[in-house]
Amino acid sequence: MSEIKENTLKPICVDLDGTIIRTDTLMESILIAIRKNPFLMILFPFWIIRGRLYFKKQIGRRIIPNPRIYPYNHNVIEYLVDEKRKGREIVLATATIKGIADSVAGEIGIFNKVLSSENSNNLRAKSKRDKLIELFGEKGFDYIGDSKADLEVWSSADKAILVEPSESMIKNVSGKTEIIKIFRQEKGTLGLILREIRVYQWLKNILIFFPLLMAHKVTDLNMILNAIYAFAAFCLIASSVYVTNDLLDLESDRHHPRKRNRPFASGNLKLQWGFFMSPLLLTGGIIFSIFLLPIDFFYYLLIYFILTTTYSFYLKKQPIFDVIVLSCLYTLRLVAGASAVNVPASPWLLGFSIFLFLSLAFIKRYQELLVIKEQNKNESKGRGYLVEDMNLISNMGPASGYISVLVLALYVNSKEVISLYHKPDLLWLVVLCLLFWISRMWLLAFRGKMEDDPLVFTGKDWVSYVVGAIVGILAIGAAL
Repeated sequence: MSEIKENTLKPICVDLDGTIIRTDTLMESILIAIRKNPFLMILFPFWIIRGRLYFKKQIGRRIIPNPRIYPYNHNVIEYLVDEKRKGREIVLATATIKGIADSVAGEIGIFNKVLSSENSNNLRAKSKRDKLIELFGEKGFDYIGDSKADLEVWSSADKAILVEPSESMIKNVSGKTEIIKIFRQEKGTLGLILREIRVYQWLKNILIFFPLLMAHKVTDLNMILNAIYAFAAFCLIASSVYVTNDLLDLESDRHHPRKRNRPFASGNLKLQWGFFMSPLLLTGGIIFSIFLLPIDFFYYLLIYFILTTTYSFYLKKQPIFDVIVLSCLYTLRLVAGASAVNVPASPWLLGFSIFLFLSLAFIKRYQELLVIKEQNKNESKGRGYLVEDMNLISNMGPASGYISVLVLALYVNSKEVISLYHKPDLLWLVVLCLLFWISRMWLLAFRGKMEDDPLVFTGKDWVSYVVGAIVGILAIGAAL
């Protein structure tokens, strides 16, 4: 009879948030709860004053996220799988509530034991350390973690493994125990922040300058400065809404082939940044509008913020209504731009804008459904559209675009043009340029060659630049 050799390998205990997964389960649960019922935020302060564990339990009673939505740290998981093959016990030790911890453990399927917050014990810092010492003894386990709260645990661990630590964290841990491995991911926080606030989307806010151009007031320095301030205010407010939208859209973004790479959805940028960035950007936009621009502009900016926030929570799930709201948001930029420089908003320009941006919004929805269709799915996650709607969208979208061309043609033949342009007949060539551009955009959309956002595509498309240059030359020639 062969002798059974005792396993002397010490267990590996591993944290969940920021370690096994590249996000924070509590914050994710809070965001899902807010998206489902924004009025829950009224109760948050009352839960928080009763303690962190009570707050977790109240959120956990209402929300247990699907464990498949999390961005997992696959390098850490692969390491744990290898260690388990060597015969080591793998223990999940987390301050997360039991329901979430168990769901993640079940999804990964490698843990011998799951320790989590339950009853009156918030399994964090000293509490987690004491529990692990009770089970395995002082220096009887190795520990993998990522946060300052884990310093208490590392002080009693035999070996330490760190996940994406700062230099100060490495120094602190090395003074407590031996570090045997560090998991790093090269990423620049500044670059991720710039991606998150969508600097490339600021192209849309160039619409702020159109009323100034249409009124032929481009030589007035004060008006130009006001238009620049208005542009900055809209950029800050829009970025604030982008951040909020991405926080609330984590699950649907992770189901999307490209949006899953966004900073928050991928876990590359910590969710804490979003809770800080959104109010900061919002405050900056308000300061610009209140102190540097006419009060009417502030009212339009406020309407824009309320409408976009409502869109993020609710309106974007309402088919057809969502694209109408988007076209109105673009047109609101024109109205706000006119108020910033104190010129009347041309009804021709507003009518043209409504139909043009309605067409572009339909392109975006069509492209999203095309991606869904290629994935053999039927429904756009987080939207109200089905793949069967593609035929309807492909009819309404081009029709809206051609109506915008018609509005422009009627404007060229109006009395207003005669007073502003010396050679108005040249503007008929602008009509033909727009007709070509709209038709080409939809042709590319049908062929599946359009980016999710047609305006972002326009910013990268050399043909659009050529068309824009021709339109600019024709407009200047008509005015001279």
